[in-house]
Amino acid sequence: MIFDPVLLIIAIIFAAIGWLVSRRLKSRFKEYAQVPIASGLSGKEVAEKMLRENNIHDVQVVSVAGQLTDHYNPQKKTVNLSPDVYSGSNVASAAVAAHETGHAIQHATAYGFLHLRSSMVPVVSLSSRMLSWVFIASFFMAFSFQMFSYDFVLWLVIILQGVVTLFSFITLPVEIDASNRALAWLQGSRVTGAEHDKAQNALKWAAMTYVVAALGSLAVLLYYIMILLGRRD
Repeated sequence: MIFDPVLLIIAIIFAAIGWLVSRRLKSRFKEYAQVPIASGLSGKEVAEKMLRENNIHDVQVVSVAGQLTDHYNPQKKTVNLSPDVYSGSNVASAAVAAHETGHAIQHATAYGFLHLRSSMVPVVSLSSRMLSWVFIASFFMAFSFQMFSYDFVLWLVIILQGVVTLFSFITLPVEIDASNRALAWLQGSRVTGAEHDKAQNALKWAAMTYVVAALGSLAVLLYYIMILLGRRD
């Protein structure tokens, strides 16, 4: 069976780590949302100012529903900020707004890893769906043992999981670079003043969520590779 107790343990371990990191992230953002920034600018104004100072005039800053739903949409060229970030004039709002604007700058400057990640999205989406179907089918043992050989299914899972893992690791430099751009601009523009360290800490915990996801994906991939190598001994 492709899905077994060891894989479940791996999933539980990284889910627990991810939950702890996410809890810490939310705690930090809640704390820093109470710290006003020296400039008094809202998240929307921070993003717009950062865009202007980087000579980007074709990107809009808009508000989207939800909490921590902030993202940059390269197709629509919009910096999408959640309501609290969009209207907030605090360290958390400034950090998030500047980070998402960092992605817009990456797009405008043809940052290689961002382009690579964007081009992989359709393949990763397909791989994730196929993995789900393989796990469901193998759970009932019909797919693995009646239609194809076990080794074939293992190779298929390794390839699909490899695509997902590669995407996770390509995401890391994209997110880290966006945070570095955000922090450099916040410091240089004096938007956050003495609160720069708090903005840095908030973005550090945000980056940790991607690190945990990448390591979890890698652990699953290595597990299946070890199973395949073990069958060949």
